Amino acid sequence: VQLQASGGGLVQPGGSLRLSCTASGRILSSGIMGWFRQAPGKDREFVSAIRWGYGTTTYADSVKGRFTISRDRAENTAYLQMNSLKPEDAAVYYCTFGSTWPPNRYWGQGTQVTVSS
Repeated sequence: VQLQASGGGLVQPGGSLRLSCTASGRILSSGIMGWFRQAPGKDREFVSAIRWGYGTTTYADSVKGRFTISRDRAENTAYLQMNSLKPEDAAVYYCTFGSTWPPNRYWGQGTQVTVSS
């Protein structure tokens, strides 16, 4: 499985971005696609995940109510809609995929999100 993330950029606090992650290879319906992030000097942390078949979702407490994960199975693409962005959301965001929890078996290349005025 190969993952290609895109959609990062510079946004002002309170703004929005949508990240995309397109997967190639064999994507099992039982698999889980996730997003992790890592800010400078901090540990990598879980952000959100979605079960590829059922579409059930989970979020870190820090992003609940602001971020929404979704997927388009026909396009093998997952999305992370990020609203009400805060400076502390700034990080490199990685999409991941795995057959079990946590979904960290495969990693994309990362996309930079900068939140600054």
